Amino acid sequence: MKLLGLIAVFLATYAGYALGGGKLAPILHALPHEALTILGCAFGAFIVSNTGHVVKDTVKKLNCLIKPEAHDKDSYMELLSVMYLLFKLARTKGWLALESHIEEPHESELFKQFPGFYNDHHALTFVCDYLRIISLGNENPHEIEALMDEEIETITQEKMHPSHAVQVMADGVPALGIVAAVLGVIKTMGSITEPPEVLGKMIGGALVGTFFGVWVAYGFVAPIAGAMAGKGESEILYYRCIKVCTLSFLQGAAPQVAVEFGRKFLPHHVLPSFLELEEKLNELPSPG
Repeated sequence: MKLLGLIAVFLATYAGYALGGGKLAPILHALPHEALTILGCAFGAFIVSNTGHVVKDTVKKLNCLIKPEAHDKDSYMELLSVMYLLFKLARTKGWLALESHIEEPHESELFKQFPGFYNDHHALTFVCDYLRIISLGNENPHEIEALMDEEIETITQEKMHPSHAVQVMADGVPALGIVAAVLGVIKTMGSITEPPEVLGKMIGGALVGTFFGVWVAYGFVAPIAGAMAGKGESEILYYRCIKVCTLSFLQGAAPQVAVEFGRKFLPHHVLPSFLELEEKLNELPSPG
């Protein structure tokens, strides 16, 4: 759907221009050097203003155009199932029974039952770190909540940084379009003695810079930044769901009730029904 939207921007622009009697030849003639100035400067400024890690993460986040959500309904069913088994094991055998799983999570047969969660290194580490803290004796839900909030805030900044960086670039591209247009005007003024038909083409070419800068910024770069932000928010939601489940269990809820708290926290488009979750939990093997 995201790619379809970008294609629609392109086609609507072309169709509107063509139906108005516009000709592509002047635009195509001026576009290569205008685009080089605008996009080259934008890319250079993006590199200067961001760390190498953010640049690499931004490139990876471009997959938001193909996969806009980091986690779907099945992912959350899997997450809630993992949390249920961990809580059930802790409730029946004590927190120390989790030690073998949380100390060597990549060797845990419990985690291996859930490949999506198991292969999410950051989420796996997040869960194991807090279970380790709790198993060491800190079962105060208020202290755990405060620590989780701090870490989730840090994760939020990290996940949202690529979208912020691309949005800043989108805000600057129209100004770079003006820069390209001004350069075109300077070139035109150097040929002021040319006949009107020649000057007209040169002025039209200069204005292509303004058009291209605004069009790329608001038709492509800003929407991509929005898509990145949406995916970042969906990644953060996963950690918040873990937080809700964990705190509910620490406050005395039964394992199934704790994961129900996490289920109710989810937005509707990824929300499994009560019966779906209950059936899934009933199918799980006893934790060991």
